Amino acid sequence: MQAHIAIIGAGISGLAAARTLHEAGHAMQLFDKSRGSGGRLSSKRSPFGELDLGGQYFTARDPDFCRAVTDWQKQGWIAPWSPQLYQFRQGRLQVSADEQTRWVGTPRMSALTRGLLGELPVRFATRICEVFRGDQHWQLLDADGQLHGPFSHVLVATPAAQASPLLAAAPELAAQAAATAMQPVWAVALGFQQALPTPMQACFVQDNPLAWIARNASKPQRGGAIDSWVLHASSEWTRQHLDLSPDSAIEQLSAAFGSVLGTTLPAADFSLAQRWLYARPAADSGFGTLADAQRGLFACGDWCQAGRVEGAWLSGRMAAGNILQSISAA
Repeated sequence: MQAHIAIIGAGISGLAAARTLHEAGHAMQLFDKSRGSGGRLSSKRSPFGELDLGGQYFTARDPDFCRAVTDWQKQGWIAPWSPQLYQFRQGRLQVSADEQTRWVGTPRMSALTRGLLGELPVRFATRICEVFRGDQHWQLLDADGQLHGPFSHVLVATPAAQASPLLAAAPELAAQAAATAMQPVWAVALGFQQALPTPMQACFVQDNPLAWIARNASKPQRGGAIDSWVLHASSEWTRQHLDLSPDSAIEQLSAAFGSVLGTTLPAADFSLAQRWLYARPAADSGFGTLADAQRGLFACGDWCQAGRVEGAWLSGRMAAGNILQSISAA
């Protein structure tokens, strides 16, 4: 029996599920509200090179995920990044002893999801607002009033707050998604024509509005004739400053960056800001995936498992496994 499956969300979790279902011989249709794949692994192209504003890197521990990472590296979608890593704590900046392998998409973080997407069918710039079931099949309604379907199964692979209303046909799943708290993050990119005089290429930050600093230009295959940096504010600071204008976020986080370096930054030649409302789950929920096999409605995402790229991929694979079991049992 070949199923026809709708997958809402073309981030790492939705794509992991899509590839698994495709390899099992089933038809699916991906939907994403954005103009391209990636979710929080999205990147921005600029005249000064590729800028990773969302996920900065990922690590690999699970054996299955490690095997996938090896394959992605062979495909040229990712490469290891070994930055000169520092930590800033209690007003002191020092070299970090952390030597774990970090992976980044090449030439930008979203290249990984572009590779996973391949030729799979996808409708971008399509915001699904409602998922409902008739006598036998699922239908999707988008923000423009267009219906999509019929589908035998639906997988919701969006952040928890966005997933909850799409899971309304299974109230217990919707409640679990609604109860999953997500943390916001302000992200700022800065570019300087003259490189900042520091050997630091990445830094974990405490006791400061910032939580993370990366010399974006130090990542593999990031071109451009500018010294580009990405700053991530702490979730606590972001919650307190959710309503800042982008210009104010740039000003305040640039000052925090300067305090880490112990200097006043020169005026940036390029800057932009983005607010991620659902950057990461506040805690590890541990349920891996959500499933109502009887109705044929499922959910996955990093918010279901560990909150990392690895967790998102594992959750998507687990959701695909649940769907395949449901199909076999039908």
